[in-house]
Amino acid sequence: MPKTKVRGKNRDNNRRAKKKVSFLTTEGITYVDWKNEKLLRKFMSERAKIRARRVTGNNAQQQKLVADAIKLAREMALVPYANRVTTQRQNKDRDGRSRAAGPVPRPSAPPPGGASPEEEADDADAANAELVDAMTAGAGEDRA
Repeated sequence: MPKTKVRGKNRDNNRRAKKKVSFLTTEGITYVDWKNEKLLRKFMSERAKIRARRVTGNNAQQQKLVADAIKLAREMALVPYANRVTTQRQNKDRDGRSRAAGPVPRPSAPPPGGASPEEEADDADAANAELVDAMTAGAGEDRA
């Protein structure tokens, strides 16, 4: 008689814990209403994607009901098609090197052919003050 191999336990079964139970089953929900935004958000990721069956624990019929309700709620603008998730970018040049941390370098000399921005601001303030003085003086003469 040939010797048969004794098989051990399937290793894949060790990785899988217990099967996820659907929220719809535990709550006894038979109809997924597209107007129930709070329920639909349980089946959507933070980026507004529909979660997979293996994540939610839904069976095929429940997943179809949930997906159709989410799609209809998106059409009615109750839930978004996508949420933008922003992350802070690192300060990198095009070649991938990081720039030195610190303030932005400022030019040490004034631009060629013109005054520095501080001098231009002072000139503008002086011109505005002269204009205001001229207007107030002219308004006083008309009344007298």
